[in-house]
Amino acid sequence: MIDTTKFSLADFMKSEDKNIMELAKEFWEYKEDYVRRRHYQYRRVSITGSGPTMKIIDHYTGQVKEMINLASNDYLNLTKHPRTIKAGIEAVKKYGTGAGSVPLLGGTLDIHVELEKKLAKFKGCEDALIYTSGYGSNLGTISAILHEKDVAILDMYVHASIIDGCRNTNVEFFRHNNMDSLEKVLKKVKDKYNTKLVIVDGVYSMDGDIAPLDQIVEIAHAYGAFVMVDEAHATGVIGKNGRGTPEHCNVEGKVDIVAGTLSKALGAVGGFIATNKELVNYLHFYSRAYMFSTAPTPQATASLIEALNVIEEEPELRQRLWDNIRYFRENLLKLGFNLGNQQTAIFPIIIGDDYKVKEMCRELHEAGIYVNPVFYPAVPRRLSRIRMSVTAGHTKEHLDRTLDVLEHLGKKYGII
Repeated sequence: MIDTTKFSLADFMKSEDKNIMELAKEFWEYKEDYVRRRHYQYRRVSITGSGPTMKIIDHYTGQVKEMINLASNDYLNLTKHPRTIKAGIEAVKKYGTGAGSVPLLGGTLDIHVELEKKLAKFKGCEDALIYTSGYGSNLGTISAILHEKDVAILDMYVHASIIDGCRNTNVEFFRHNNMDSLEKVLKKVKDKYNTKLVIVDGVYSMDGDIAPLDQIVEIAHAYGAFVMVDEAHATGVIGKNGRGTPEHCNVEGKVDIVAGTLSKALGAVGGFIATNKELVNYLHFYSRAYMFSTAPTPQATASLIEALNVIEEEPELRQRLWDNIRYFRENLLKLGFNLGNQQTAIFPIIIGDDYKVKEMCRELHEAGIYVNPVFYPAVPRRLSRIRMSVTAGHTKEHLDRTLDVLEHLGKKYGII
């Protein structure tokens, strides 16, 4: 049996002297120790779907357990909104369960075009194209436009899909949200590459903070670089009308490429790129993730069109979300928890001790509160944390119950 207190996930990513089957067997033993310690908080199976609460099948008891769900990205609870459900059902009846082909050949439906036009307008861009996943939209776009004579300039905290999209190009990193560091890198690469693309997240998924996109655009453009922002956790959440980071930072129409998922606040699945019409047309033919993946399902597409309508027509959902964000933040800070520079619906309780994170998440699970443990190598060891996110559908009772349990555990483990 492998002792999980002496190893991390990083130890099983590759091996110099074992083949993949041997490595997988060792990792299985590592997982078994996780389970034995009741630290295994992954792949908990829901039988009710996403929501502020959900019923899961408990790993350890085999029984159905109802939990307060603080592990969802369904910020506006649109996965179960009556309007999005109805739109999806009607689309299945009209178009069937799938698009039947890749979008460039026989798989483009009229509702795909409608969603693309709606996304482009929503993001203040000329045109857009949709992918079957948010990961695919970043991977497919970046790998199509950046090559050996180009450079990607990345915030150190960008999403893994962005880093993976840069495998065939040059990469430079700048310190997280640090404009002096960004400018230093831009000066370094100024006359060396054809395409220079600064890529950031609008809202960072592990820290819940916001990129200073207005400053990034100004600095990047001054050095002849383009800007791409991933709006995965920003769309529907920030900005006066929920249109995301460009709206929040008053730079709508000035960001060269706006990317994002369709699986978080929009409540379905997929990804998108919004930009100028010429680049969209280029991606139709050169983005392999777009060309060689069957087009998104009719149900998801129709539900997403309606989700955008709901965001525009029911601003009270976003207001409820922000009421919950402010309430939860204020009370966590009062208790003395370290939230870093958290600004949005994502709440990192930074602990800096992997074992304490695992033990606290075990006890939170037992108390009926669903959260995510995050530790090395996803974050540095000194920044290991419990990650939570609130939604519009959480009640004060849900949040107060969570705060009570966190206060007890924070004191028990010497965190507060």
